[in-house]
Amino acid sequence: MERKERILTRIAAREAKIGIVGLGYVGLPLAVAFAQEGFTVIGVDVDEGKVASLNRGESYVEDIPSAILGPLVESGILRASTGCADLAEVDAVSICVPTPLRKTKDPDISYIVNAVDCLVAHLPLGEGQLIVLESTTYPGTTEELVLPRFAQNGFEPGRDFFMAFSPERIDPGRTDYTVRTTPKVIGGVTPGCLEVAVALYGTIVDEPVPVSSTAAAEMVKLLENTFRAVNIGLVNEVALMCDKLGLNVWEVVGAAATKPYGFMPFYPGPGLGGHCIPIDPHYLSWKLRTLNYTARFIELAAEINSHMPDYVVNKIGDALNDERKAIKGSHILVLGVAYKRDVGDVRESPALDVIHLLNERGGEVSYHDPFVPTARLDGVSLSSVELTAEALAAADCVVIVTDHQAFDWAWVADNARLIVDTRNALTDPGKARVVRL
Repeated sequence: MERKERILTRIAAREAKIGIVGLGYVGLPLAVAFAQEGFTVIGVDVDEGKVASLNRGESYVEDIPSAILGPLVESGILRASTGCADLAEVDAVSICVPTPLRKTKDPDISYIVNAVDCLVAHLPLGEGQLIVLESTTYPGTTEELVLPRFAQNGFEPGRDFFMAFSPERIDPGRTDYTVRTTPKVIGGVTPGCLEVAVALYGTIVDEPVPVSSTAAAEMVKLLENTFRAVNIGLVNEVALMCDKLGLNVWEVVGAAATKPYGFMPFYPGPGLGGHCIPIDPHYLSWKLRTLNYTARFIELAAEINSHMPDYVVNKIGDALNDERKAIKGSHILVLGVAYKRDVGDVRESPALDVIHLLNERGGEVSYHDPFVPTARLDGVSLSSVELTAEALAAADCVVIVTDHQAFDWAWVADNARLIVDTRNALTDPGKARVVRL
């Protein structure tokens, strides 16, 4: 009880020191939010470039302007390091490291294990610290994997230390919801752990959402992204159906969306991308396989979504064929390689799959993306080409994969000859012949 009252008092007085392990698109906004609230924050990352950039006050995350980061660094309230030893005196730590999939679609939790082992080696255990895992993972990770590493030498959660899971809900590029205005789900190992975690996060979010356990909080995150993956899979299959029926899927979805109840619009596209939706459902599917259960919706949606780049390339092939051309030897200009609008993130981007498949079929492919000056594909570095009227006119086919708002679509349509539009970006086809998904 003494340790709990101590950390609650320090949180309330903004005297608690906060550690953030992992300074990417989740960790850096979280670090900035705590620093803006008056806490002293120490961030740790293995990437020396990120650490150096942060300590110069230069942001490498699009959602955090350097104008906001710089003053926090200059004041000394926020700094970064490459070693966990600098976290020895913190009161609370949030773990925000990546959780990718292996090639076998099994969870790779090595980043979590490494972060936890580093903390165990440097934190003075048993002094009432709060440890929160934010990395997306399968239900049971916190209690089965993380907790035993801290509960040693007789230390008990809720008495000697506090542990919780609180899934990140960062949506890169989004401006209508911030760290503060996005409700935050929190599950504690014990009621006391939950109380401390809610107190801490309640200083930077308007609405903490407590749940009964860490496993419930872990499941919440997977449900959120599985919901999106399955519904995107559904609408992508509807797009395939509409293609065979000679219907415009965008018209169908738009009309269905006018129903004021019982329907939520999702839109088809060239495939799934990003750090969450293509990956997180596989964590749940993997966990259920260990319990001899097949997550059929997840696996079917993944199958449909993963084949959308092939469908797009076939669309391109058919469109060129109508022009009496083949993909082989055709100059194809891809507009947008980021995984979604108005960000520079290419993780799991379907655009890279589309380019790879076009290359395999002999296409001469280039790309333009104002957010992605360079990208790597199949071990080769690619550079964004200048987007000019001449470049559009010279392309045998222009493919819209990512509908950045920076593009002047009317100008694109007036200067290109053939466009395959996978995002329904063009409201007016202009002079071009437009083939929609």
